Amino acid sequence: MKRNAKREELPPGSEEEEDELAELDLDGEEADSEEDGGEGEDADDGGDDGEGEEPPSASDAGEDEDEIEEAMLELMAAQAERAQAKAAAAARGAGSSEEEDPDAKPQPSTRTQGKSRMGPGAAPVDVGSGEGEGAGEGEAGDAERLPGGSQDPGSDSSEDERPNRNTVGNVPLVWYKDEDHIGYDIEGGKIGKAQRADRLQQLLDRNDSKKALRTIYDPYNDEEITLSREELAMVMRIRKGQFPHVEVNPFEPYNDYFSREREVMPIVDRPEPKSRFVPSKWEEKKIIKLVRAIRKGWIRVGPPKSADLPPEEPPAYLLWGDDGTVEGAAGPGGAKAGSGLTYIPAPKPQLPGHADSYNPPAEYLPTEEERAAWAMADPEDRPRTLPQAFPSLRAVPAYADFIKERFERCLDLYLCPRVRRKRLDIKPEQLVPQLPRPRDLQPFPTALALAFEGHEGPVRGVAPDPWAGQWLLSGGQDGTLRIWEVRTGRCWRTWQLGAPVAAVAWCPNPALRLVSAAVGSELVLLPSGTGPAEAEEAAEEALRAAVGGREAPEEGEGAGPGPGSGELAAWSARSGGGVSVRVRFPVASLAWHGRGDYFASVAPTGNTQAVVVHQLSKAASQNPFRKNRGRVVRVAFHPAKPFLFVATQNHVRVYNLAKQALAKKLLGGGGSISCLAVHPTGDHVLVGSDDKRVAWYDMDLSNKPYKALRHHLQPPRAVAFHRSYPLFASSSDDGTVQVFHGMVYSDLLTNPLIVPVKILRGGHTVVKSAGVLDCAFHPTQPWIFTAGADSKILLYYN
Repeated sequence: MKRNAKREELPPGSEEEEDELAELDLDGEEADSEEDGGEGEDADDGGDDGEGEEPPSASDAGEDEDEIEEAMLELMAAQAERAQAKAAAAARGAGSSEEEDPDAKPQPSTRTQGKSRMGPGAAPVDVGSGEGEGAGEGEAGDAERLPGGSQDPGSDSSEDERPNRNTVGNVPLVWYKDEDHIGYDIEGGKIGKAQRADRLQQLLDRNDSKKALRTIYDPYNDEEITLSREELAMVMRIRKGQFPHVEVNPFEPYNDYFSREREVMPIVDRPEPKSRFVPSKWEEKKIIKLVRAIRKGWIRVGPPKSADLPPEEPPAYLLWGDDGTVEGAAGPGGAKAGSGLTYIPAPKPQLPGHADSYNPPAEYLPTEEERAAWAMADPEDRPRTLPQAFPSLRAVPAYADFIKERFERCLDLYLCPRVRRKRLDIKPEQLVPQLPRPRDLQPFPTALALAFEGHEGPVRGVAPDPWAGQWLLSGGQDGTLRIWEVRTGRCWRTWQLGAPVAAVAWCPNPALRLVSAAVGSELVLLPSGTGPAEAEEAAEEALRAAVGGREAPEEGEGAGPGPGSGELAAWSARSGGGVSVRVRFPVASLAWHGRGDYFASVAPTGNTQAVVVHQLSKAASQNPFRKNRGRVVRVAFHPAKPFLFVATQNHVRVYNLAKQALAKKLLGGGGSISCLAVHPTGDHVLVGSDDKRVAWYDMDLSNKPYKALRHHLQPPRAVAFHRSYPLFASSSDDGTVQVFHGMVYSDLLTNPLIVPVKILRGGHTVVKSAGVLDCAFHPTQPWIFTAGADSKILLYYN
């Protein structure tokens, strides 16, 4: 017989199967003993007569065991169904259980039952009385049974009252694995382990006795418990999801304890007052006023409505309704409300506690130290009130800020927008911006290509020509101005200016091809000689017209004369060629306008003459500011609009030169501003400061930095934008150049994308705390030129 096989239905009229079920009497102790004796005699006879008979094999024993278990499970199911039928019949009042037919056959079972074996590892089961216990316990168990054979549910007997019960508590029995006892009784004595039969003997006992099939092992008390018929029936009912006891009726009739009849009762039982039967004089006065108003025309009464037409109701709507529509209006969904406002639920106040009582317990009252800390704390951070104790509620004073808070509440209700704020569920990882990978943002400079060597001191500035990027202009501390050929690294031309060069720049006008340099308090304009012949002639003509045809001084006579009284600058021809513009103070930087006719010089120590704007075509200089608010560090022209950016130590002011007014003021950070660069679109500004920070400003967004980049270990010296690629860079005294991807979108709703992509280090050496002094991008290629304090000029390419 196979395990877990589906059980066939029993035919209702099979007398042989009924006899077999009757033979498997679970409570027949005498039958077991007689059967054991009979089997012993048969065994003796078999020993004498069946000498040639083979002993039963293990497979035959297993099959017999399966048959016995299946027969037992069938019997238990039949007995459970029979008990259930008896209970149903008793509930209906059909008769007592003694009058029922004892030979009634149960309905055939179609239950699928697998082989279930309750071995030594079964869970502990606590039963009221077992047939394997002593005589005294058996008598007690029989005394508690009802005449019908079931146990009394009101019995107060407990299994814990039996002697030698284990009292170790809920501890693992593995702890007593190697001990000779399993626990302790209620008196503290050890409970020894009983000698159990081996597996073979257990199998033989199970085959010899029917009682062994309903015997389970309790490892907690080291004893075997034999289940009775009622206990087996309860187990089967529990498995089916039914109540363990048959006497319980789950469908008891409902008893309605409360009456559903509605009774009208008065609230009070006192007699009605006389005033309720006398006309009110106040209502009379109100009616007199209404009549007077109608007679004088203050209140207009419409014509009486006919009885045929239904009364017209004015359209009304809920002011704070969720749907925002008028109830009962024509059209699908009704008409739209006038305000369209939604319902705003009032905030739920916090329930008062013990600390809010007028006489709280002593443990809620603050100490002197807590009162002092509360007084010193900020009004926004500390609790609004402190717990206080008063002898009675009458002694509690009025709230001091009642009128103020009521006014602020009314003001908030008047000014607040009538909208519902949606609660956002934002995860912390979603707040981190998802930046693209640097390899997806190429091209940008990554490797060293060339080194331009020739200067004998720190190189203060570099500038590639703004047209094709073929030539590179540089000026150094050694007083030389050089032009380099970019692709070969060859020094093409050199000018000896006699003083350290502070800044260099190209004239953006392609028809002139001029170069400029700041040397002390002098601005030098020279023809570069890099353009075609027409450009060279135009440059010479422009420089000659600037000095008015005056001859240049001979060599050895010194520089040209300085500015006279009342003059801002003196224009003169140089002995070595070109034009010299002398101002009163040392020049630190210069910047050209996009058209190539105006250029500005910055002298930080010049006070009111710190910024001077020069015009090449008219050889004129002018001071656009009567007074500078702070020390001017850098200036820059807007690439398309008549705006001038003036950077002081703490702010960047944007002036409209056409209107001669301040257009915007950008707020700086904690450090002094050291460098400035304007985006090719003119709407974004880069500012470097001495607090090791590079700030990106969005002119259309705010006057505060949109993004602050802190990647340098030392203050930055220069910042630069690329003209065509979305790149910008910053150089610092730590010897590194930080390259960033800065994409500016034409959509005003999209913020710029700023991603650091490369750190260029190792090319320059820090000399006397000075690193990379200047940087500039190639006009057409993603290359960058860097000038260092180690007298080198490096070119990094992609």
